[in-house]
Amino acid sequence: MQNFNPTQLRQSLPQLLLVAMIAAMSISHHALADTDINPSEAAKSMHAKYSAIEQQLEKNQFNRPLVLESVETDHRLKGDIYAVVDYPFAAVTTGLNSPDHWCDIMHLHLNTKYCHATKTAGSNGSDNKPSAALKVYIGKKTPEELSDASRVDFNYTQVATTPEYMQIMLSADQGPLGTNDYRIILEAITLSKTKTFLHLTYSYSTGLSGRIAMQTYLATVGHGKVGFTINGTAPDGQPDYIGGVRGLMERNTMRYYLAIDSYLGATNAAPDTQLEKRLLSWFAATEKYPKQLHELDQNDYMEMKRAEYTRQQNVK
Repeated sequence: MQNFNPTQLRQSLPQLLLVAMIAAMSISHHALADTDINPSEAAKSMHAKYSAIEQQLEKNQFNRPLVLESVETDHRLKGDIYAVVDYPFAAVTTGLNSPDHWCDIMHLHLNTKYCHATKTAGSNGSDNKPSAALKVYIGKKTPEELSDASRVDFNYTQVATTPEYMQIMLSADQGPLGTNDYRIILEAITLSKTKTFLHLTYSYSTGLSGRIAMQTYLATVGHGKVGFTINGTAPDGQPDYIGGVRGLMERNTMRYYLAIDSYLGATNAAPDTQLEKRLLSWFAATEKYPKQLHELDQNDYMEMKRAEYTRQQNVK
């Protein structure tokens, strides 16, 4: 059995956390693994979900049209975000239907040290769906050499792109610290000329060593960190937020959603200003939820990410 000390966990578990963050959108885990979907039926399912949670989208703790859910089973963790964004469906599909753009999105997260997309010559199997590979390095929330980070290879597939529905899937067989079977899926439908409904889900499985590492992290450097689900009221009258692995899952799901929103919000800016706008937007958005998401001061975050972006452009 592999042992994990607190120092090792402090350095390596953020790798697990971002890979956990990097997950996607779907209706269920089993459905996500299947790229042969009916876009019309998937769009209908999304519209039904929107109708079911419309009131929650209008009034919630996030002060934005967003619903967050999480599930923990014996060997798997899954998080879902449903959100309305103020961008036309065409702008969303153009912005998110590119593996290079996904590297720019992932880059905003604290633990992403590097991302490079490579288009593949063929397709996934015989379905002729556009595909690519994303080489991602995951590391600490502070500056780090790539040689000290963990590499995770994602397959990227455009599952469906129609005038009414879009789905993107990223998947990786293996991750750090005994984690595996990552599924990243994003689906979207149009609500109006200016609004789009997104569903983001991420999920991954853990082996024995991964579960041991996770529990050790939560008992040490991750102690006291919480998510967004409110279990009730604490003795001091404040909300009692969920902790543990579901809290971890919810924090990274939110970070990922905010990265998508920040990326889309910068697409109309001048090309030489888009990076700064994305970084400032993401940091400001996370600071609206400091109890869950605050980790670095703005200057430290900006300097680290500028340097990582430069490295990302120069190292292939």
